[in-house]
Amino acid sequence: MADDLKLKLSLLPEVPGVYRYRNREGTIIYVGKAKNLKRRVNSYFNREHASLRTTMLVRNIADLEYTVVNTEEEALDLENALIKEYQPHYNVLLKDDKSYPWICVSGDLYPRVYITRDARAKGDRFYGPYPKTEVAKVLIDTIRQIYPLRTCRLIVSRETIEAGKHRLCLQYHIHRCEGCCQGLVTPEKYGEYISEIRQILNGDTHQLMDLLMQQMQQLASELRFEEAEVIKRRYKLLEHVRRRSVIVSPSIHNIDVFGLLRDEDAAWVNFMHVRGGAVVQSLTLEYRLSTRDETDAEIMSMAVAEVHQRFAETYRRDRVTEVTVNVEPDVEFSGLNFAIPQRGDKKHLLDIAIKNATQRRTDRLHMMEKLNPEQRVTRTLTTMQRDLRLMSMPRHVECFDNSNIGGSSPVASCVVFRNAKPSKKEYRHFIIKTVDGADDFASMREVITRRYSRLVQEGQELPQLLIVDGGKGQVTSAIEALDSIGLHGQITVVGIAKRLNEVFFPGDSVPLYIDKNSETLHVIQRLRDEAHRFAITFHRKQRSKGQVHSALDDIPGIGPKTRTLLLKHFKSLKRIKEASEQDLAAVVGPARAHALIERLKQA
Repeated sequence: MADDLKLKLSLLPEVPGVYRYRNREGTIIYVGKAKNLKRRVNSYFNREHASLRTTMLVRNIADLEYTVVNTEEEALDLENALIKEYQPHYNVLLKDDKSYPWICVSGDLYPRVYITRDARAKGDRFYGPYPKTEVAKVLIDTIRQIYPLRTCRLIVSRETIEAGKHRLCLQYHIHRCEGCCQGLVTPEKYGEYISEIRQILNGDTHQLMDLLMQQMQQLASELRFEEAEVIKRRYKLLEHVRRRSVIVSPSIHNIDVFGLLRDEDAAWVNFMHVRGGAVVQSLTLEYRLSTRDETDAEIMSMAVAEVHQRFAETYRRDRVTEVTVNVEPDVEFSGLNFAIPQRGDKKHLLDIAIKNATQRRTDRLHMMEKLNPEQRVTRTLTTMQRDLRLMSMPRHVECFDNSNIGGSSPVASCVVFRNAKPSKKEYRHFIIKTVDGADDFASMREVITRRYSRLVQEGQELPQLLIVDGGKGQVTSAIEALDSIGLHGQITVVGIAKRLNEVFFPGDSVPLYIDKNSETLHVIQRLRDEAHRFAITFHRKQRSKGQVHSALDDIPGIGPKTRTLLLKHFKSLKRIKEASEQDLAAVVGPARAHALIERLKQA
């Protein structure tokens, strides 16, 4: 296996998507879907295969590419479209246009709503496709529970109604239909139902879900819990339907989608081509920016021109005129209309394109980090230096946290990170010695004074950054402690508030807000979590030790072995206090039992 392919396999994301294998000539030889791309694709290369066909496929794989999506259902849809587009040699099952069910709203005077696998009838509206028939059935059943739709296949027109050709059926008598066949409901009234149903099928399920919620609450208030449970199940299923995003839509035909993502020195543009309502081509372009003067519009123009050059035959055949983008290009392309959608299926396709551009950026960073591990460290430290306004890269960072309960057993911790990674051998914990009660500010002053006085005396390296868990008060206490030992201005001090993305600097009452996706925040979060964990662990140990010592260790004749023997037998201090002298004597002897009883009475 080539080194490039091994590297790609190691960087695959653990998300749903569709993967494509190419041979040495660059031809796509297999298309597959995966709930977890990393696990599924690697399974081809890390085991022996019983099937000769699969073995031959693996031998012919020279390269792979993939497209990430939101759900497994979307991966199924995209796989189906790409198999039909490329006809790969090793795909055994080639799916046809009738693979999946659609929901049809007919164009009759009183439209029917039903499931079909033939989405070609003129005058009808089709919604889907749905990867599973069960999903479509649940949606149809839920809609019919709400709206009195006709389910018969009768031809109902004004002529048949006037002639009285049809009789009312059982559905009318059980109040599931309003008698369309005899005109007992007007087409206008029935049309209102259909209009709302079309909204639901287009993805606007909020109204239906609100109605189901009202019904469920009403049934529950009437103590009709079994019926409420049925409605609850429908609500949950409809919630699943609402979350399902369709990557294929019959309303979208022959359009291009471009999603642009940009960093300081690079840009990624994902391209998808939609033909006949299905994604049939996908490509991500990467641009290394020589300067920062290139605008997003210029980069988008370059991407569109590049795609036109690569897929000139596709454009001649499909006659693409509509292009969906998140940034409009600054160049006019003859015959192309650019639009930035705000909602609907086109917006969803644009989101998928941006997601793939983001994934390609992530892959590139991971690949560079594997080839040069020091590069990631440098990038992280440079980001921290910029975000926290430091004079130098914070290769040595220390974080402090206090821990006590009502002032009892006060302790503090100091954790050390070097090159953005924990250096656990340098972790230290402190027992607060000069502070009475729960005074966090005084405790912080004591700990920092003790820590850095010792570092100075021993001639050890000082950190570039000191982080305290708290706001302005804790930062001020830390600065006072450093000033008292002659380290004024030699260490940068910042405080992290409870909201975590608020960073306080000395002398500044307005906190700095760090982007939640920033590497700086991730490192600070790890520092604070480590300091908190280390402090809590030590505090629990000290508190437990103090509780046992105060009750047993000061009693004459009761040493560590006897204490262990008592706790092992009676399980707790409470049971020791409740035990009779005879019970205690059976464990530790009469003399010790008597001394123990006398001392516990005085406690």
